[in-house]
Amino acid sequence: MIGLAVLGIVYAILRLTVLAPADRHGAEVVHLTIHSRDVRADQGVQVVVPAADVGHTRGKPLLVFLHGHGGSDTSYTEDEAFFGALAALGRRAPVVAFPDGDEDSYWHNRESGRWGSYVTGEVIPAVVDRLHLDAGRVAIGGISMGGFGAYDLALHHPGRFCAVGGHSPALWLEGGATAPGAFDDAEDFERNDVIGAVRANPGAFGLIPIWNDYGREDPFLIGDVAFDEALEAGGADLTAHEWRGGHEQSYWDRHWTQYLDFYAKALAGC
Repeated sequence: MIGLAVLGIVYAILRLTVLAPADRHGAEVVHLTIHSRDVRADQGVQVVVPAADVGHTRGKPLLVFLHGHGGSDTSYTEDEAFFGALAALGRRAPVVAFPDGDEDSYWHNRESGRWGSYVTGEVIPAVVDRLHLDAGRVAIGGISMGGFGAYDLALHHPGRFCAVGGHSPALWLEGGATAPGAFDDAEDFERNDVIGAVRANPGAFGLIPIWNDYGREDPFLIGDVAFDEALEAGGADLTAHEWRGGHEQSYWDRHWTQYLDFYAKALAGC
């Protein structure tokens, strides 16, 4: 009986701590299912409506945020650091959509599916229509694999986004150095070589604000720095940060406030 009582106390503590749902600061999470033709599957999208706009989203701007390798549409919907940063923006906070890109799509059109077209042609229109958002004010960003995807999509769709951001983006200088499964083959890498595209045309992103940040111990440091240098050579509107830390959740959680503030400012001026 004493053992059961102890277990009951431990479980009660866990319910109040580890197992407790994230504090969403009044935000609402809306779930959408995309019956996608581009990726030939049903894909989830979690849409976060800031507390100040619950029930009143008409005309609001949209931030599409792409998850990293191994993630899903729910990767950030239990992240209290994200919800706290969103709440701190008050009325400036955008609606945020987190689409599911499978574990290793790398968010571009490839043999496993037209993942880039899925985001631009299916996810964004569905979210805009469902919540009556401003289709002309859309920003895109992401973490790791999602950071690569955000840059790649912005390059393939010039003028479509108000801003683009990569947070510890997975960027490589050459195809032979890429992670297994990131690309189908050498030709696939060449079609989606983010650093190469900017080196060939430093103005490839146009006039939109660009954000790039990474940790000093990040394995993608060399590629991320090279990306900065290519953009700076062309006078791009770049905000770049090299902070302490590695390629890890604690690093990103420390910087949600800076991330969301960047997107909010860009969307307000778009």
